[in-house]
Amino acid sequence: MTPSPQRSPYGNYGYAVLTAGALRTPDRVALTYCGEQSFTYDQLNRVVNRRAHALLAAGIAPGQRVAALLNETLQVAQIYLAQAKLGVVTAALNPYWPVETLQAVVAGSGCTAFVHDSTVAEVVERIKPALPAVRTWIDAATLDSAREDEPPLGAFGDDPVALYYTSGTTGLPKPVVHTHDSSLATARIWLDVPHSEDSVFGTGAIIWGIGFPAIAGPALYAGMRLVLEQDWGPSNFLRVVPRERVTHVSQIPSFYAALLGSSEHEGVDLSSIRVIMLGGEPLTATMLSRIKERLPDAGVYSYYGQTEAPYTCMGRVDDGSIPLGSSGRARMGNAVQITDPAGNRVVGRAGEINLAGPHRMAGYDGLPDKTAEVLRGEWYVGGDLGVLSEDGVLTVLGRREDAILKDGLWTQPVVIEEAAAALDGVAEAGVVGVPEHAETAVEQKILLAVVPRAGHSLDAAKIGQALAETLPAHQRPDHVVVAESLPHFQDASGGPGKLLRREIRQLYGHLV
Repeated sequence: MTPSPQRSPYGNYGYAVLTAGALRTPDRVALTYCGEQSFTYDQLNRVVNRRAHALLAAGIAPGQRVAALLNETLQVAQIYLAQAKLGVVTAALNPYWPVETLQAVVAGSGCTAFVHDSTVAEVVERIKPALPAVRTWIDAATLDSAREDEPPLGAFGDDPVALYYTSGTTGLPKPVVHTHDSSLATARIWLDVPHSEDSVFGTGAIIWGIGFPAIAGPALYAGMRLVLEQDWGPSNFLRVVPRERVTHVSQIPSFYAALLGSSEHEGVDLSSIRVIMLGGEPLTATMLSRIKERLPDAGVYSYYGQTEAPYTCMGRVDDGSIPLGSSGRARMGNAVQITDPAGNRVVGRAGEINLAGPHRMAGYDGLPDKTAEVLRGEWYVGGDLGVLSEDGVLTVLGRREDAILKDGLWTQPVVIEEAAAALDGVAEAGVVGVPEHAETAVEQKILLAVVPRAGHSLDAAKIGQALAETLPAHQRPDHVVVAESLPHFQDASGGPGKLLRREIRQLYGHLV
């Protein structure tokens, strides 16, 4: 790959995120690591350049695919940026994957080189024999050079910068191709959230993979000080925030359940925190109230996105800017819409979430059929259901694969389950659509299984009649079964879950 000499260096992700900051504010502190090391923007840029020159000396070339298995957050930041400058395509591996998954992902990645840190040395030795296509193995600790000048920039714009992998709940994780352009578009998230020259972003090991362009990259791009830790659990959080005067954090709501659930936080100075970004889980009114009681000066923001389109929507929930339970509006330059099963845009009712913007992935590497399933023109349609209000606020309902399609409308089973469980004498309820997959059927029928409370009896017809009086037509059960009990499994779903619903369908689906 030979870039055109006319192309702006600011189209290269590593240059735009880091070198621009070194030119703008060379003496400002860019990064601190575990309270032990500190780098100004100029110093960090020089270190990244040394690593880039060392990669070149090791035979790494622009356009080459290099797997990166890095657990040390400082190594992640420096090597991801060095490889981005060179135009290397980084396969960003998850250090928590099982060995079998890691081996299979690398084998399918097209990587011919592999860079790793000392924390995964044993795993690397185990997988080496099974990966003959990987000809170069590099210990990150050896990547140093005397040269600190800018390396030749090897990729720009819509050239791929990395493969970031999905969570892989079914099958192998899918490789999501992000480009220099899409990564820079993600880096602009702080245009929509208050920050200043004194802002300090704190984070832990989550920055490997998509966490880097969604968390670490934006902090550097905005000129913040990035505080990297290996541990970002509640105990270390309580040490780091007052030590570094952290102002901005991004977490899941359950982090605060753990943080505020013990007395350890009492007396700790957390007054520096100004912005809390929350996503990945529902935020309840009770939890928001507890967060605000402990951190009254912090703005609390909800966000929504996926690896394929990070941080698409966001909004502040603690001041009434958006309703609690929603994920905000599409951020600057992005778009969100909801479509019905026929692909028509709808407002105010459930449908599939469509995301668009320059931050969207280019596709799944080597998976054209999977790419075609989710990319529809400008839109990414990833299987989540939601509702969009008239003023553009998105509320996420859940996965399409868990929903029921009836009368051309989507419904999450939990809505019907909660309505049934509220009826007198009902101890538990489980709802499924029949047949199983809505996308292969014109319409599903709704099967409801209910369990009576101890000492009560239930009449299926009366249950159906009661729900018909309270639920709209597309949510009314077509068949009600009264069961002695419902099967329970440890599926970590936090509710009835897929395994329970699968069993209900197997036991009673023939009755519908």
